[in-house]
Amino acid sequence: MYYAQEVIDEVLSRNDIVDVISSYLGNLKRSGSNYTCCCPFHSEKTPSFSVSRQKQIFHCFGCHEGGNVISFIMKYEHYSFTEALKILADRVGYVLPEVELSTEEKRDLDRKSRLREINTAAAAYFHFLLTKTERGKTGYTYFREKRRFTDETIAKFGLGYADVYADDLYKYLKNKGFPDELMRDAGLVEFSERYGPQDKFWNRVMVPILDLQGKCIAFGGRVLGDGKPKYMNTKETELFDKSRNLFALNIARRSKRRGMILCEGYMDVITQHQEGFDNAIASLGTAFTEGQASLIRRYTKEVYLAYDSDTAGKTAAKKAIRLLRSMGMSQRVIDLSPCKDPDEFLAAYGAEAYEERIRDAVPGRLFEIREMSVGYRLDDPEEKASFIRQAAVSIAGIENVAERSSYVDTVSREYMLDKNVLQQEITRIGMMGLQDRPAPESEDEAFPEAQNPRQTERAAIRPQPEQETQELLLTWMVNRPEYFGKLMEILEPEDFNGDAGEVLEALLKQYREDGVLRPALIIGRYNEEEQHSRIATMLSSEFPFEADQAAEEKALTELVRRVKTEREDAAIRRGEGSSIEHARKKKDIQKIKIHF
Repeated sequence: MYYAQEVIDEVLSRNDIVDVISSYLGNLKRSGSNYTCCCPFHSEKTPSFSVSRQKQIFHCFGCHEGGNVISFIMKYEHYSFTEALKILADRVGYVLPEVELSTEEKRDLDRKSRLREINTAAAAYFHFLLTKTERGKTGYTYFREKRRFTDETIAKFGLGYADVYADDLYKYLKNKGFPDELMRDAGLVEFSERYGPQDKFWNRVMVPILDLQGKCIAFGGRVLGDGKPKYMNTKETELFDKSRNLFALNIARRSKRRGMILCEGYMDVITQHQEGFDNAIASLGTAFTEGQASLIRRYTKEVYLAYDSDTAGKTAAKKAIRLLRSMGMSQRVIDLSPCKDPDEFLAAYGAEAYEERIRDAVPGRLFEIREMSVGYRLDDPEEKASFIRQAAVSIAGIENVAERSSYVDTVSREYMLDKNVLQQEITRIGMMGLQDRPAPESEDEAFPEAQNPRQTERAAIRPQPEQETQELLLTWMVNRPEYFGKLMEILEPEDFNGDAGEVLEALLKQYREDGVLRPALIIGRYNEEEQHSRIATMLSSEFPFEADQAAEEKALTELVRRVKTEREDAAIRRGEGSSIEHARKKKDIQKIKIHF
């Protein structure tokens, strides 16, 4: 449902964020120009949740949740954007304009309802074949003997079997009155002139994939025998977006257990649920995505990773750790050794041992540093220095001072490093905004002893991706409004792009109109919850390293140079202008110096 920006801005202007959040939390305390309390979105003892009346935004420096007053209602009540807007409008007696569904929107809802209906019918048929017919005996034996699933588990997850005949499901659905077009669009049947209708799934054990309301939206199938591919999911449809769904989240979101356990496959999830770990979930045949992380974040900020213990699993775990961290979520890695996956571990050692491994799960950042250390010979002075720099890059990304200090103690003790040297390197990297770079992924990066140590050092502190650099500079500009005008004499809107470009454009318009920055109105331009947190982080984060004015000027000079240089590099990649002109501009950029 769409509301004009003027309507959204009006609702925002009538609802003071401090008053609204106080009505929910009731324990906001004045701290300087802001208000603080313990965050309602993650567990903490020291308040890190800050509300700014001036900016009309909130931000948690612990879990990184943030946004305006609409964002808060969305996150706290688990409401959609429209629902939150209505709550706030009602609060101040503002009547929202009537908005009716268009003919196209009504048609879209009807179509999705039909897709759910045909998926439900297919799921019921697969389950019937598995549990009630001789034809499903092969699949039933696989689940019972190979996977050790009980009849109760088979019923709970609606597990099924797709017959060996390639048109079996087609005939069943046809007899039920479903049209060919709907079967095709649901990803259940394929049609060709040569072969006619053919089931997408056949000779496979079937796992229904349900949405948050428990409605069947897709299937996962494992082949019985030597067919390829071994595992196969429904193609993406109007109901099923692999990047925004998680297997068993409909169950896990109601679990009483702490956090959620993220796995690689649905068989691992089902095994864990059977053993009492009903907070286990899995991505669906794709790499873990930001959309999936956002889904988890609605219900918990704590994620335990139970990925395979082989090289591929560790690489996937490191990528998931970085994504979860970027969204302000806690990450811990479960040690499954000497087994490969949760299914194998539970079969060998049982639920009690698995519970112990969960309790001993290591923080994601410590897991990254331990994996990183394997690639260095710490008895070699140059490689030890490179390891210190790489570890410092990771630790410098921790915003909480106490947590960062704790990591310094732990890492320096575990690897017998000079604590003061490590701390100095962390401060240097933090001041330059180079912290928290991606963990090594390639074999060359993971084993730097084969490289020149100086090359390894450059890789450890390589420049941030373009967007991250721009966002870091915007963070400075918003939190030091006295710098904004001076910096805009040097910077140009064209130096920024993406979200950073949109935010700068809106800030610049506000500044030109009345010389005041109003971040909350900028957040109100976005409807998605994850966008609110992303923009709020950009507009409210505090620089986590103390520095005097000279150090700030030096850091800002470097950031401005990098932003403008990245613009020139992008133009070169697009083939715009001459190389001589770009070289001259880049030379001029290096002459820029910021003074206040």
